[in-house]
Amino acid sequence: MPHPIGGIAEKLVAGKALNAVAAVRAALTRGGAAGAGGAVAEGVVARHPAPDDLLAFQGFMMERGWGDGLPMIPATPERVAAMLAGSGRPADDLVAILPPRLGRATVERVAVNAVLAGALPEHFPVILAAVEAVARPAFNLQAIQTTTHPCSPLIIVNGPLAARLGINGGGNALGQGHRANAVIGRALRLVLQNTGGARPGSEDRATQGHPGKYSYCVAENEAASPWEPLSVERGFPPEVSTVTVCGSESPHNINDHGSSTPEGILTTVAGTAATVGSNNIYLGGEPLVILGPEHAATVAGGGWSKADFKRALWERAQVPLARFDPANLARFEVIHPAGFKDRPPETLAPLARAWTDIMIVVAGGAGKHSVLIPTFGATRSVTLRIEA
Repeated sequence: MPHPIGGIAEKLVAGKALNAVAAVRAALTRGGAAGAGGAVAEGVVARHPAPDDLLAFQGFMMERGWGDGLPMIPATPERVAAMLAGSGRPADDLVAILPPRLGRATVERVAVNAVLAGALPEHFPVILAAVEAVARPAFNLQAIQTTTHPCSPLIIVNGPLAARLGINGGGNALGQGHRANAVIGRALRLVLQNTGGARPGSEDRATQGHPGKYSYCVAENEAASPWEPLSVERGFPPEVSTVTVCGSESPHNINDHGSSTPEGILTTVAGTAATVGSNNIYLGGEPLVILGPEHAATVAGGGWSKADFKRALWERAQVPLARFDPANLARFEVIHPAGFKDRPPETLAPLARAWTDIMIVVAGGAGKHSVLIPTFGATRSVTLRIEA
């Protein structure tokens, strides 16, 4: 349906929906190109002869909507077989069903996309776990894949495997320079596009998107954290490696070079987080704060636990309803009546529905910076064990 849809009269929305009916009917009833003779069996990867020349290969992939714009590694049978060997699972084993296309993400299909992304066989167990995690109902992948909101799955890796694979959680943790971060995040994105069917500008309706939609992967800097890592907080032993996936926006810098107390860091973080344009304030979900090691040390050095900081942030990062436009408040009343319906202007809307919904991870290197990463809101993060 053509945009805009939000912020217009219901009568206009209904008209757009009715105009789409004929197109939907035609698509459902016309004969497809892949009839009985051309159909591909369920779970089988179709074979497509591709050019040997690398530059020609890039054009081949982009013409078919299978690329992300960056150079790709041709997924030859030999490379795919080597990737599969890194899983110990049958090629036709089903990892997940991925919306909106309801594509069957078999181990082999995930392996093909991992090769295209430049991943190595040792990275493959992390990629498989991430694919399985985003398909869990709580993550709400259907919405993440098709929303206009600029969100993308962020992969957070915990446990000894992160160091063994060289997944960066130190300086420039969310930036360039580390192969494992780049290829693991990119492989998940290609699986979501090529198997899940979220093609940019088509099913993927992001208004602007963000650079994390190429690749979005980080390790928690457990060695520099004064608290238990995210995986342990969620019930896994320290020796177990995990992936956590979050439907995340891009990171927003939190600069505080002056504060020397937990309260000072809290004031800066809360001031950055409390905004009227946040999905989390009206849709809920789990906003993520990645504290830099120096900020985390300041907070913990003042005797605060991770739970103390979460609770205090939830109490401080609140927005008066008077700051919202009335038209938005009318919309929020329908979505979250308990927080917005019949509330006076001085009512405070918190960053999340409960303080326990706020996620805190420690990552980064030297420097007094942290980052706020809001989420789509109508999604819950999922943490799974990596079977490696």
